[in-house]
Amino acid sequence: MLKTLQRIVQEVNSARSLDETLSIIVRRVRRAMKTDVCSVYLLDSNSQSYVLMATLGLKKESVKQVSLKTDQGLVGYVGMREEPVNLDDATQHPNYVYLAETGEERFHSFLGVPIIHQRRVLGVIVVQHKEKRRFDEGEEAFLVTVSAQLAGQIAHSLATGATSQADAHINGIRGSCFKGVAGTSGIAVGTAVVILPLANLDTVPDRATDDIEGEITQFRAALAAVRNDIHEVNRRLAQRLSEEERALFEAYQRMLDDSALGQEVINKIQEGNWAQGALTEVITRHARFFELSEDDYLKERATDIRDLGRRVLAYLQQTEQAEVEYPNQTILISEEITPAMLGEIPKDQLAGLVSVQGSSNSHVAILARAMGIPAVMGTVDLPVAVLDGQQLIVDAYQGVVFNAPSDELLIQYGQLMQAEEKLQKGLEHIAGLPSETLDGHKMPLLVNTGLAQDITHSLNHGAEGVGLYRTEVPFMISERFPSEGEQQAVYREQLEAFFPQPVTMRTLDIGGDKALPYFPINEANPFLGWRGIRITLDHPEVFLVQVRAMLRASEGLDNLQIMLPMITSLTEVTEATALIERAYHELCQEGLSIKRPAIGVMIEVPGAIYQVTQIARYVDFLSVGSNDLTQYLLAVDRNNPRVAGLYSSFHPAVLNALYSIAQSVKHTDCRLSLCGELAGDARGAILLMAMGYDSLSMNAVNLPRVKSAIRSLHRRDAVQLLDLVLNLESSEQVLEQIGITMEELGLRQLLQPSLSL
Repeated sequence: MLKTLQRIVQEVNSARSLDETLSIIVRRVRRAMKTDVCSVYLLDSNSQSYVLMATLGLKKESVKQVSLKTDQGLVGYVGMREEPVNLDDATQHPNYVYLAETGEERFHSFLGVPIIHQRRVLGVIVVQHKEKRRFDEGEEAFLVTVSAQLAGQIAHSLATGATSQADAHINGIRGSCFKGVAGTSGIAVGTAVVILPLANLDTVPDRATDDIEGEITQFRAALAAVRNDIHEVNRRLAQRLSEEERALFEAYQRMLDDSALGQEVINKIQEGNWAQGALTEVITRHARFFELSEDDYLKERATDIRDLGRRVLAYLQQTEQAEVEYPNQTILISEEITPAMLGEIPKDQLAGLVSVQGSSNSHVAILARAMGIPAVMGTVDLPVAVLDGQQLIVDAYQGVVFNAPSDELLIQYGQLMQAEEKLQKGLEHIAGLPSETLDGHKMPLLVNTGLAQDITHSLNHGAEGVGLYRTEVPFMISERFPSEGEQQAVYREQLEAFFPQPVTMRTLDIGGDKALPYFPINEANPFLGWRGIRITLDHPEVFLVQVRAMLRASEGLDNLQIMLPMITSLTEVTEATALIERAYHELCQEGLSIKRPAIGVMIEVPGAIYQVTQIARYVDFLSVGSNDLTQYLLAVDRNNPRVAGLYSSFHPAVLNALYSIAQSVKHTDCRLSLCGELAGDARGAILLMAMGYDSLSMNAVNLPRVKSAIRSLHRRDAVQLLDLVLNLESSEQVLEQIGITMEELGLRQLLQPSLSL
């Protein structure tokens, strides 16, 4: 049965339409189970009925003509129960409904299994037999397995609208909401522009050539044309991105060099393959290598390589690129949005991004954040093929996309956007005011940075320093480990920009969801693997160079703080601090006049919660990394659309863990901060202040809203709210209580803009 199931899944995966998908299912299942009938009914949400969409064994003319209400017949009964129904004589069941137009009076045995995708019943798959017999456990288990395996593919076929126009009422595409992952925050309303791949690498055959020099000449010409295109894109983005962010396009250029992919393709041509086949072979091999990686960052590089390959192939095929018209408020959509696509759109016309593939760690998501463009990634069920020219709402706060929204929904989101714009303008005046409560409790607000452009945003919003500088960003955009001097220059820029305020630099934190192209880490479970401090302690030569660069950069400023990521034991703390002390004393002996920096540790692994008191004795400060800590506590990858809805920083377990940390640090001399999304949410900031956190670090865009909340209440109000929520049982209850309290305090406008979906 397993081989049969695998063959069915393979065939279904290659189907190009919903009709073809369902036809394969009924044909293959009937043959495998040796039944007289196999049928698939799909739920039409508009009419609240199950429509017969495919069958083998019932009358063909009844397909798409016969339907049953959700509370009608055995099919409706299966859907309501959400479990298999197995009967030896269906006609005797009280829910049986005779449908003359199907010709089913000849059949007695009935086995119906619900088709469920992400807790939603999509339909019912039914097998029937003439003789009166109950299907055995093996047969029932097989059909349940088929349904579970194929539910996702059926959901995707429904969502993509890959069926005839007559079936449009089944799809319910118009007005639909498609879920993904927030790449950056914000809301956009605009017109969809779908960008399809320039050329199809999957359809290029290998072909022998006698004219090797001619093929090489043609390939080099195509390569030069693509280099020129990328250079032009880089030029267009020059005013929108910093030099650091634009370095990505230099990396694109390097991939095309004769010493990189370009030379590999030429080698394949010299072996006798024509230019198109050689290019496809090289690009596919590299892309598959990255796609097989468990690391999110490396997976994203497959997108970059395929994009380059398609661009070169388009020139080899002399594909004429159709002129794309970009309307005002363009919502760019593609299976895989690439950084190069962004530069092709006039900057004043791009309102939002939606990508079927990708995550919040992709290059596009990083660039979207830098450019302030709302982006939703990983919308795996998005009907890309039918969206061009349609009106969309991109809600990047909640990671959802609405297609052809109703007038009512447009009005609601329009009001949200107006309120958000009005609030942001109204908060501009508090940038220079202190972050303190009405009763004088100070709560310093710091920023998380990593890109050069973050500096301006942070200073404009009144940041009191940097709570987290992600030093891995310069490493990521380089083709090798940056030298001590190169690192020193980057770090100096940060330290000078925020002087005399403190700048907390996290030592290299790669692994997990971040990897370096020249230092790949291929592990079965990267989030629990070789990452953070584990890597740098194993490579002290890398760690010492980075620490020396930080210390050199701080000379004459003395506003540096060093933070160690992914700490799980005291041994790691003592080993890392010993190396920092060694670098410090070496530089002092070399004649540098530098102050010993404060050293801190990130608390982001659940095990560290129970060692907080001991760790605090060895360091000057602790900073809770709430994003990773929440993922580890709840075992939820927030970049996975299937489970992202389970991720909540307001989960009672998370809040109680954060409170426990604060209580443990309370009687030590160690300062306590928190960096993460929770700090940048006014609701979370209020609770953290009540818990006893000394400072909060967040993305600059959230700082005014959080400061306004803190300046609008007494600390005792926050403490009372904390007392109420710590004993609640769910995230929903916590958020409801916070909303009620903020309403009572007159702070409703400071809640993150959202609609109840």
